[in-house]
Amino acid sequence: MSAPAPAVVEEKPTVGSIGRDYLDKLRGGDVGSLPAVLGLVALVIVFSVLRPETFTSELNFANLIGQSAAVMVLAMGLIFVLLLGEIDLSAGFTGGVSAAMLGLTLTEHGWPLVPSLAIGILTGTFIGFCIGQMVARIGIPSFVVTLALFLALQGVMLQIIGEGGTIGLRNEFVVNLNNGSMPIWAGWTLGVLVILGYALSTLLRIRGRRARGLVAEPMLLWVIKSGAFAVAVVAVVGYLSRERSPNPALKSLKGVPNVVVILVILVVVLGYVLARTSWGKHVYAIGGNAEAARRSGINVAWVKITCFMMCSTIAALAGFLAASRTNSVSPNTGGSDTLLLAVGAAVIGGTSLFGGKGRITDAVIGGLVVAVIGNGMVLLDQPSSVVYMVTGGVLLLAASVDAISRRRAAASGRA
Repeated sequence: MSAPAPAVVEEKPTVGSIGRDYLDKLRGGDVGSLPAVLGLVALVIVFSVLRPETFTSELNFANLIGQSAAVMVLAMGLIFVLLLGEIDLSAGFTGGVSAAMLGLTLTEHGWPLVPSLAIGILTGTFIGFCIGQMVARIGIPSFVVTLALFLALQGVMLQIIGEGGTIGLRNEFVVNLNNGSMPIWAGWTLGVLVILGYALSTLLRIRGRRARGLVAEPMLLWVIKSGAFAVAVVAVVGYLSRERSPNPALKSLKGVPNVVVILVILVVVLGYVLARTSWGKHVYAIGGNAEAARRSGINVAWVKITCFMMCSTIAALAGFLAASRTNSVSPNTGGSDTLLLAVGAAVIGGTSLFGGKGRITDAVIGGLVVAVIGNGMVLLDQPSSVVYMVTGGVLLLAASVDAISRRRAAASGRA
């Protein structure tokens, strides 16, 4: 009679084993947002050393957030399309047309705030629906469709606001979206909620994985990550709560900018939609292999349409923020280099141009990288030509990292 086989004892993951697994992922090409995070830290250190009296000031820190907010939000919308391996070149002017509709109804026709905001948002949604129909139903490449709308929407925008004209925004709520600041107590309340939300959501994910018998990170690692996150949030809120006005007697400027609330809400909601819903999983599946997704029963055409609708709706919000920043809607709202910077922010943050890989937080990280480059170069008195060349070089580097990581992932069997 043979002896019974020894029981297999499954080792519980430790901080060291998880660290080794993470290094293995990096070697296999799954680098995620790490290059962007390291680049952001390096840029902040360099500019802080070269311009410590201006770059690290409270006023400049708050301005960085306001200047990059519209690009970040636009990049969040583009991530939905990029995950499919598609592109939306018209997203910038979609935001501009949506902002123009807001200005037209709110300022020119005296509509109440809520209907005006609704019209602006629905304008973006409708544009996305039209793009999705042409791409998913008719089969026109997204590059061609959105390039045509990139040109056409400029004309629509000029038709609304007039050639070379502007529509002023005088509504206090709209103006304060990207210019106002929260009361000190509200900023700290937001910080506490963000810390508790992060800690609770990650804890529930760990317990959920353990309940299903899956490998989960040890509690010690959860404590370390939650503690580090809390320290970072407290530092940011504390820094923004300090007086940053050059002349406090004339006008006091302190408190977390209002736009931070919008960014936090979008990151949480959109991140949940992508990571926790079946629709979000379908988006990743289509981006990874559209034919396999179709054979598994996923309605590929409908998912593509809804992704373009999501992109354009979020672009409308970005247009509102851009218009709020300048207190007006002009031909440059959503135009100029806004789209290019948003695409660059998404790619620099870690979203793949080939589809199937990316997160909403990539837009925030990449947007900060782009904003820090532009802001730091200006403080160093560098001309626009240098700023564009450096930003383009960083984008090219990010695209190269993406291509190399995909090749390594395929070679290691992780793709």
